Amino acid sequence: MSEFHPAPRRRRLWTLFFMPVVLLIAALGWTAFWFFSASKVDETVDAWRAREAQSGRSYDCADRSIAGYPFRLEVRCQKVSVSLKAQTAGQPADQPPITAQLGEILVVAQVYNPRLLIAEFKAPASISVAGEPPWTANWRIARASVAGLPGVPQRVSLVFDDPDVERTAESGPVWLARARHVEMHGRMAEASTPDKPILETVLQIESGSINDLHPLLAMPFDADIRTQLSGLKDLSPKPWPARFREMQAFGGHLDVVQSRIQQGDVIAVAAGSLALTPAGRLDGQLQMTVAGMETVVPALGIEKMLEEGIPQSTLDRFVPGVKSADVNNLLGALDRAIPGLGKMVRQNANAGVTAGINALGSEATLEGRKARAFPLRFVDGAVFLGPVKVGDTPPLF
Repeated sequence: MSEFHPAPRRRRLWTLFFMPVVLLIAALGWTAFWFFSASKVDETVDAWRAREAQSGRSYDCADRSIAGYPFRLEVRCQKVSVSLKAQTAGQPADQPPITAQLGEILVVAQVYNPRLLIAEFKAPASISVAGEPPWTANWRIARASVAGLPGVPQRVSLVFDDPDVERTAESGPVWLARARHVEMHGRMAEASTPDKPILETVLQIESGSINDLHPLLAMPFDADIRTQLSGLKDLSPKPWPARFREMQAFGGHLDVVQSRIQQGDVIAVAAGSLALTPAGRLDGQLQMTVAGMETVVPALGIEKMLEEGIPQSTLDRFVPGVKSADVNNLLGALDRAIPGLGKMVRQNANAGVTAGINALGSEATLEGRKARAFPLRFVDGAVFLGPVKVGDTPPLF
């Protein structure tokens, strides 16, 4: 008997090409989706630039390109110029704007979420202020993120590593501010409504220093400050001075929810509420607790001022209402009556001021250390630590 061998089944040709065709269609679809998303990111960037321009902040670039296919969207802007107009109380609308030039900004978004933009900034930046020598800003890493565009941003963050700002002088560069790390975050609070927006902000500084503002700030410090800003009319595009003016008119205020500043062995925490006067100056009170108060007062320079003779302008900063001539005459009279008495008073000035501040406060404990609790008062922009005026804050509009 002969054996039966069934004929082999012929494979259908279409099955051989099915998967390649599917992959080709998917690739074409993904490519179309990528280009569509790229156009949306481009629109989002343009919408953000238009919104910022209405707020007095203009961003332009000489060369813009889009890349990042297949999974990312990258908008690269080269030869960037930034113009800031009417952003501070001392910068009227008719004054030439503050301008900055930097080499490149790279804006990145994921294909599946083009409403979240992440930007990287390339240093250095050259800053020009009308009537002042140019400034130079440098950093190792600078990033920003904005969520919620093209409408009102719901969250904004800025992060800088090793930022450094210098001013050009005849003797050479003079540093103005520097830090190891700086973070700034802002977001809409959960209780916000379109007609009553509330902004939550966080400022974190690691090993920061500020020159030519106050002797205490020139020494490195760490800061963590969390605030809540309420009383805003809306979040339509406008310069910050105009926004602060509306906030004052609507009875708004800045709540310092939590703040902690450490400088060497000194630790200070504070919380409270600040409002704005009709002149745009801070007014209010923070309840402060300080550990290491005895090292803060010498940094105010009370003893040195008394030793060298006090200019009236300097005395007005620390103890307003007291005349310089009266203080110097008194110390001279003490020396004439009892030689060396005036000098002893000068040398113990810091101890006297410390005792005066401690007398106004109360004993407290801060992070396991003995501390003093007392109010930090803001009176029409002037800042008082107990009885001592320690500085002034500029008007916000």
